[in-house]
Amino acid sequence: MADLEVSQDNVDEWEAAMGAALSAALEEVGLRAEGYAKARCPVDTGRLRNSITHVRVAERTEAIGTNVEYGRYVELGTSRARARPFLAPAAQGHAAEYQAVMRRHLGG
Repeated sequence: MADLEVSQDNVDEWEAAMGAALSAALEEVGLRAEGYAKARCPVDTGRLRNSITHVRVAERTEAIGTNVEYGRYVELGTSRARARPFLAPAAQGHAAEYQAVMRRHLGG
């Protein structure tokens, strides 16, 4: 009996599938981090909390933040007001959960 060899290049399909899985994973992590930041954000009028969002800033990077100018002073504090962090804890405080999301989406 002769040996049978079947060869097919599936690299493009694999890269597309991995890219889609990575994109979905990053979106889910971004949504979760956004939710944690909103839950932790101090509220006076709600403007700061409502401005918190997540965005893809690079192919493999999701960021959470706000465009409200006083957000940095709330997060970091000033000489007159204590810091009330809401973004950093949302991004850093749930690393194990975010890793689990990535593993689930990427099949690991």
